[in-house]
Amino acid sequence: MHARTGDFSRLSITACCREKIELASRKFFALPKEEKRKVSRDEMSPYGYYDTEHTKNVRDWKEVFDFTVQNPTIIPASHEPDDKELIELINQWPECLPDLREACEEHGAEMEKLAFKLLELIALSLGLPKDRLNCYFQNQTSRIRLNYYPPCPVPHLALGVGRHKDAGVLTILAQDDVGGLEVKRKIDGEWVLVKPISDSYIINVGDMIQVWSNEKYESVEHRAMVNSEKERFSIPYFFNPAHCTWVEPLKELINEHNPAKYKGYNWGKFFAARNRGNFKKLDVENIQISHFRI
Repeated sequence: MHARTGDFSRLSITACCREKIELASRKFFALPKEEKRKVSRDEMSPYGYYDTEHTKNVRDWKEVFDFTVQNPTIIPASHEPDDKELIELINQWPECLPDLREACEEHGAEMEKLAFKLLELIALSLGLPKDRLNCYFQNQTSRIRLNYYPPCPVPHLALGVGRHKDAGVLTILAQDDVGGLEVKRKIDGEWVLVKPISDSYIINVGDMIQVWSNEKYESVEHRAMVNSEKERFSIPYFFNPAHCTWVEPLKELINEHNPAKYKGYNWGKFFAARNRGNFKKLDVENIQISHFRI
């Protein structure tokens, strides 16, 4: 779904704000590798720069810079169910590019406004009070990613990001005019290019909305293609709840004619388990909501 910036003008999503983060993103990825690696992320500190990420155990053709919206962000120390330890994650910012932090934090504030508006519209569409889902976002774990896809000499052998569904609530994506995002069409399984539209945002429903709505909404499988001649930039905002959120079909939507389709799970542990697959190739498929389907 596309949302034009003009459609949500009261939310103060200004062209200036978007231009600032897009320019800052280009400046960051143009830095020498040794400068970018000064703010490298790892399994213990997953916010910062990274250029060897995996999606579904396959190496992506991209570089990323991740930062959290709520700084610091609290998450479980591990995916192990019996491990109760929590850790604080903080952002890293390159000293040589001071404008990056201001642009990123300003963009995050604007995206949060839009995300809550969309969340309220989804609640209303399910016949619920508009603020029914807002309570899950105190101490939220939302994050933003700057994506850079360099030109690829073998585009038929690589993907910028492999096929996947977003694990959280909503993804709000700003992409440039190069294009490359594809979604899988449900009726025939064909991959369809999402054509870039100037000054618009693409809204993806995530897995948590699928579970909360008991499949009245369905998250979309998507991937990012690469280009042999042009570099591509995109900026997704991942709207995620607090780590302690217990995710299950909303009780107001469940009855004898519409029984729950999912067992409950803890978002923080789910998030921690998913992150493991970003850094190394696992022996099994990374955790999915299908593992909780009844």
